[in-house]
Amino acid sequence: MGSSDLSMILPRVLIVSRRTVRKNKFVDFVGEYHLDLIVSYGAVPVIVPRVTGVHMLLESFEPIHGVLLCEGEDIDPSLYDAELSGFAPEELEEIRALHASDTAIDKEKDTIELRLAKLCLERNIPYLGICRGSQVLNVACGGTLYQDIEKEMSKNCSLGQRVVHMNYENYDGHRHLVKVVEDTPLHQWFRDSLEENKMEIMVNSYHHQGVKKLAQRFVPMAFASDGLIEGFYDPDAYNPQEGKFIMGLQFHPERMRNQDSDNFDYPGCKSAYQEFVKAVIAYEKKLSCSASIPKSVKLDQEIEKKRKVIVRSFSIARNMYSSGGGKVSGQESELQVGAEFLEANTALSLQQENRLKQMGATVRNASTYIERLKMNEERERVARNLIGKMSVGQLSDLISFYHMMGQICSEALEKRLHDLVLHAKMHFAATA
Repeated sequence: MGSSDLSMILPRVLIVSRRTVRKNKFVDFVGEYHLDLIVSYGAVPVIVPRVTGVHMLLESFEPIHGVLLCEGEDIDPSLYDAELSGFAPEELEEIRALHASDTAIDKEKDTIELRLAKLCLERNIPYLGICRGSQVLNVACGGTLYQDIEKEMSKNCSLGQRVVHMNYENYDGHRHLVKVVEDTPLHQWFRDSLEENKMEIMVNSYHHQGVKKLAQRFVPMAFASDGLIEGFYDPDAYNPQEGKFIMGLQFHPERMRNQDSDNFDYPGCKSAYQEFVKAVIAYEKKLSCSASIPKSVKLDQEIEKKRKVIVRSFSIARNMYSSGGGKVSGQESELQVGAEFLEANTALSLQQENRLKQMGATVRNASTYIERLKMNEERERVARNLIGKMSVGQLSDLISFYHMMGQICSEALEKRLHDLVLHAKMHFAATA
């Protein structure tokens, strides 16, 4: 089996890229460790580019066997906190200045990832959220976030409880303590690394936001010393062997990997990806097995049935042609069968064509007539569907564009009419 054949049968994991600017141009990227681990354990990462409008094209990425969400900017606060956590304008400016690379909200990425998260929750597709991805999962289920951990949590923490959750000077090397909750998947993965009577590990993190109110369906798996939830999962949707996996980790197990090595700080770090991909593989198999298997058909009966349907379609078309009537209500679907038959790239013998002409088969004309009748209605439906999926910003731009075009058309029409009137006056004067 060639590599191309292998790629067709491996399950697919969607990962949304993060946008940045390089050499004055936008560049999309995904962390290499995420991709490497997904491939290592037997799945194919499919990168969903952060491109304007791609949230309307997610069906094109089917089949989806798993979703891994990771890097990205802060989630738009309006999606979970209408009151903006009570920050004064100067406090918000201070947060933006301190975390400039993360506070530039990307609404397109928010839309793409929230739709994918909700799709996973609806279909029970395996989902692993790392850092921002865990926050997306919580928000998708109705949870909320701290917009800035230091400003919001420090009020309730003693000096000894405060935790540094990000270190700009030591991106990969930074670690802080978390306490693992017993009898959770995280406990199973790190059990052999936990000291006796202690449920603590040192983890890497890089974030200034985090889970504030955990959505009701989730159970915490780990806490930082300041009380911040560092991991959670849905116990009703966790069984990797059966294709179930819905989980969020605020810390980065993939960055607890030794440079140029397959060794990690703890053996359990790999388990997040191993168990996730195990669930992805099981989900793909379950999906394949549940696909409907076509039953054997009796060809003679099927062909005869199709023949009768097509003949009836031609008969309706002939009557419509003979009577000159344009009313097709209630008969559209039957006419369409014949139209599709004649409009298909199927070679007909001369005898067949003559026989169809004798029957008065004008289904081609009927099909065109139907399309004309439905054209305005279809255009309106497509326009409403497309516009309904646009963001507020896109709608505002569209309204501004058409307002501007309306003004231009009005000015052009007024000038054209003025020129016509002037030309008519000159012509009248010349002939008087």
